[in-house]
Amino acid sequence: MTSRPPSVDSLARSLAHIGLPHPLLVDAARQAIAAGDPQLAEQIANDIAQCLLVPVINATGVIAHTNLGRSPVAHTQTPRAQNLEFDLNTGQRGSRQAGIGQLVARACGAESAMVVNNNAAAVMLVLAALAHDRDVAVSRGESVEIGGGFRVPEVMEQSGARLLDVGTTNRTRLADYRKAIDRKTTDVALVLKVHPSNYRVEGFVEETSVDQLATLGVTVVSDIGSGLLDAACPWLNDGPPSWLNGEPAAKQTLAAGADLVTFSGDKLMGGPQSGFIVGRADLVQACAAHPLARALRPGGLVLASLHNTLLAYLARTAQKDIPFWRMATTSVKELRDRAQAIVQHTGVGQVVDCESLPGAGSAPGITIDSVGLVIDGDHLVALRNYQPPIIARVKDRATMIDLRTVDPTDDAVLIEALKKIH
Repeated sequence: MTSRPPSVDSLARSLAHIGLPHPLLVDAARQAIAAGDPQLAEQIANDIAQCLLVPVINATGVIAHTNLGRSPVAHTQTPRAQNLEFDLNTGQRGSRQAGIGQLVARACGAESAMVVNNNAAAVMLVLAALAHDRDVAVSRGESVEIGGGFRVPEVMEQSGARLLDVGTTNRTRLADYRKAIDRKTTDVALVLKVHPSNYRVEGFVEETSVDQLATLGVTVVSDIGSGLLDAACPWLNDGPPSWLNGEPAAKQTLAAGADLVTFSGDKLMGGPQSGFIVGRADLVQACAAHPLARALRPGGLVLASLHNTLLAYLARTAQKDIPFWRMATTSVKELRDRAQAIVQHTGVGQVVDCESLPGAGSAPGITIDSVGLVIDGDHLVALRNYQPPIIARVKDRATMIDLRTVDPTDDAVLIEALKKIH
């Protein structure tokens, strides 16, 4: 005689130790019973739990890891109302752009600035506001696709602007732009220079700089992508690190003659996901007045986090207060001391030199010297299933844990996890 399956409710209640709300445990129980195997319920519930947002330890060596939320951000605030769109001076309705806009403008030497929900939104808003139904000149070598399917031609199409290809994939000269602008069949609203992110052409190449483009007599917009505010890095004790050589920065790009600069807030800037439009006040205002601006604006939580991030830059405490820069500038000696201590406590693994990455397409092809642990075998699943999950990588059939992206306060967690997997 075939035994009857348990009731959905009783099976769900037996899964309470997993810590999910009861309705989700009911879903797991129903799926297991429908599959004819109630024993599957716990695995299904655990799979549901693994899909939820949880804090993880990033041991990959990629500082701004796109799959792990890019730059790590610490932010808390009291559960009170905030003056998001309220002017405390006048008692009247204010702008959510005013406070953040003035901070980022000050940090990169711009006339004005505004924030949207990511850099793709910043580029699209600029094109929609300034070039709708007109031509935008872009070098063929910069008409790229970056992570997440962001394609310059497709974003331009959605904005209502027309892409005008200039030059060739590997070489685009100032004369190519001038020729395109002077054609009787074109109506060029602006020139768009795009940072190629994690794409690079080497060898027989030539590109046109911003200061050259500024001589064309049309609006120049530069999408620098990575969010480096100032190439001088005045917030770092020892000045700019060598791995930033050649990385475009907002302050210097504006000084070179760009009318507007767009960039991300969650890459080298080290803040929450966001995008910025900085530069000439009249052009920023035109973007802010466009109907898309409301759809692309960030919420109060993001703005509050950006507020703290930008104040740290202006106070020149970013190296201490912004996790991205704290991780990026940790000395190799400190990392080696930590690695040796972990091995001493666990008896597991070997201390090795390795290389970290800035991540998120910033400084493509550039690495940062680092130190980590190598453990024989593939232990990725066991580390992911630890609480909190530890995300590492495998190379040459060994598990690599790069300590540059692990906060020192998590070393104790690593020690306990390594004791259990070996």
